[in-house]
Amino acid sequence: MTTHALATPQPLLSTPNPTPAPKTSEARSAPTPLWRDLTPLCLMVFTEFLAMGLPLPVLPIRVHEALGFGSFFVGLALGAQSWITLLSRHTAGTRSDQRGPRHAMMWGLALSALAGLISALSTAVLQPSWSLLVLLLGRGLLGLGESLVITSALAWGVTLAGRERSGSVMAWVGIAMYGALAVGAPIGTALDARFGFVGLSLFAAAAPLSGLAGMPLAKAVQPVGGVRLPFYQVSRLIWLPGAGLSLCALGFGAIAAFATLFFHAEGFAHAALAMSAFGAAYVLARLLFAGLPDRFGGAKVAAGSAVVATLGQLGMCLSTTGSMAVAAAALTGLGFSLAFPSFGVEAIRRVPPQNRGVALGAYAACFDATMGLGVPALGMVVAGFGYRAAFALGAIGATVSLLIALGLASRHPQQ
Repeated sequence: MTTHALATPQPLLSTPNPTPAPKTSEARSAPTPLWRDLTPLCLMVFTEFLAMGLPLPVLPIRVHEALGFGSFFVGLALGAQSWITLLSRHTAGTRSDQRGPRHAMMWGLALSALAGLISALSTAVLQPSWSLLVLLLGRGLLGLGESLVITSALAWGVTLAGRERSGSVMAWVGIAMYGALAVGAPIGTALDARFGFVGLSLFAAAAPLSGLAGMPLAKAVQPVGGVRLPFYQVSRLIWLPGAGLSLCALGFGAIAAFATLFFHAEGFAHAALAMSAFGAAYVLARLLFAGLPDRFGGAKVAAGSAVVATLGQLGMCLSTTGSMAVAAAALTGLGFSLAFPSFGVEAIRRVPPQNRGVALGAYAACFDATMGLGVPALGMVVAGFGYRAAFALGAIGATVSLLIALGLASRHPQQ
């Protein structure tokens, strides 16, 4: 098995050059198609997010109707996972940088499987408050698993593909993430109807275990030596792109947490289609436009993404039929799709190779902050103003994200 260093490799395809390129520590031993390097990683990410996507449409109903809690606790149940993910990004990035991403990936998948078992166990607790507490424990453990899996997958992929193709890596990892969410939502609804929340949780536990099968197929990488920046310095370098991502992600949080309840409140049919439409549009945009951030610059593509996401959230807020709401969710997914890799390109270019794991962890933590803090805050807004207010705030967040992207683009007009 060929071992690579955790540093930026040379481009996969290059034109002939009569002058030999100087050898660097970032040279790859042999160029291979990008899809071959990324497929095993995407398989593992897919199974991780399948564990997340299966209970996603059912969890709000479980907390609100079965356990009898209000909108704030629905947001709390969704956000608990992201709180732990947020708090553990530093540890996950450091572990990936120091011990290699394979180690972090293995632990992440195993912990996510355990989280599914704990979620199933929550149904055995008859007292609603204690049942919710056990459920939150499982959600938190799933957040730790997600932190390890995504941070290691991104660091692993950027190592194999190179910094100059980091946007493509993030795009393909995102396809695996939201593709799993798209198929997981209707499958989870069907599993819950057939086997109940216990059976659904057991299926969610089995998903990341199957992802371990992709581990031997992925090329190994080794940690990069060199002086590592403290986490606070890395965070300071990437905070502005991270803020753009966080604000643009508010629309996704609104759909994930409240679309199902919004459909039920409005009497719209096929509530699970909102998340599926979001995921399908997200994947489609990644398939068609994955190379745009690397080609035109992250800030410019992020600006266009924020415009589309704003329109999608406005559509959700103003929708009068289920079909209109589903279409608006798809438009939100289309816009948000390239926000992560686009702002991510801006973040990666600011840090040295030996700090990529920590940088990617800090950058992804900005998304976690939205899910862990923003979604519960949306829950409080919903309690006072209704579900449409959550999507209105999603539109405002995407608009501010647009302003950040335009500011980043003005700093690098050559991109």
